Amino acid sequence: MPDPIATLDEMRRILAMLPGPDLAARTAAVEREGQLTKPAGALGRLEAIAEWLATWQGRHPPDVRRPRTIVFAANHGVARRGVSAFPASVTQQMMANFAAGGAAVNQLCTAMDADLRVYELDLERPTADFTEGPAMTEEACARALAYGMMAIEPGVDLVALGEMGIANTTAAAALACALFGGTAADWVGPGTGVAGPALAAKTDAVAAAVAINRTAMTDPFEILRCVGGYELAAIAGAVMAARLARVPVLLDGYAATAAAAVLFAADPHALDHCLVGHCSAEPGHRRLLARIGQAPLLDLGMRLGEGSGATLAIGIVKAAAACHAGMATFAQARVSGPAAT
Repeated sequence: MPDPIATLDEMRRILAMLPGPDLAARTAAVEREGQLTKPAGALGRLEAIAEWLATWQGRHPPDVRRPRTIVFAANHGVARRGVSAFPASVTQQMMANFAAGGAAVNQLCTAMDADLRVYELDLERPTADFTEGPAMTEEACARALAYGMMAIEPGVDLVALGEMGIANTTAAAALACALFGGTAADWVGPGTGVAGPALAAKTDAVAAAVAINRTAMTDPFEILRCVGGYELAAIAGAVMAARLARVPVLLDGYAATAAAAVLFAADPHALDHCLVGHCSAEPGHRRLLARIGQAPLLDLGMRLGEGSGATLAIGIVKAAAACHAGMATFAQARVSGPAAT
């Protein structure tokens, strides 16, 4: 991982200066929507997606010609507590699978005509076991945030954010619990498929993490530092950088949404340029979506991670943009509009 110079205070300043919506683009989208050859509201949520896309791309009509899926990968020290059905070595092995084109997200990117980028964050050096203290130092957390910011490159017009990392649903549950309260059991699920004693160990790990780090978790960024992970911090950084670059974001499942929820907890408008691609089968994800006020685009019982659900949702956003820009207006098609009332 490169060594950008960053601090958490710098990240707090960046969050405070994120640009707002482009109201002119939004107005243009709303006006055009009312002229298209269909009854008002007939395309349902596709209409809202087109408006959202124009608003956060800052242009009208909106367009999705260069979508990109970004997957951040890292390891977690808590994995040694047996909280996953797979060993931590699988994270590195999956990097080779991504590179060879053998993962599900490779196939989905091909189907959606989306570019794929996978970034590793210190796989040989996992975070500390957060049941014993903070997962990251301030410097390490800030570096991971900055690294995620650098992944947003010019020319991309929609980004899907996902992750890979054994034990990251444990970190996601700890983040959600620390950010929004409740018990560890409220937020912990099977992840890679754990049950019985392994699920109990996972729940105990989340409860211990929140308890031992409680006094240090003074704001959402400190919560991220204490019970998050490198890839989760990178996702939060990428969300902020995308906002600065006017690139709308599709978030993947539980872990990616938990990472972004750190920003929501600091500023309820920080995720206005984001949609959640799908609702994970991980039970805590639906609870988390309710807390951040997001309705997922898809609900297919998926729980793979690696940006798969967000990548699949790219097709929906593309369809919304295509209908909005490509449909004829009533005047162009010489079709009678709605009767005056």
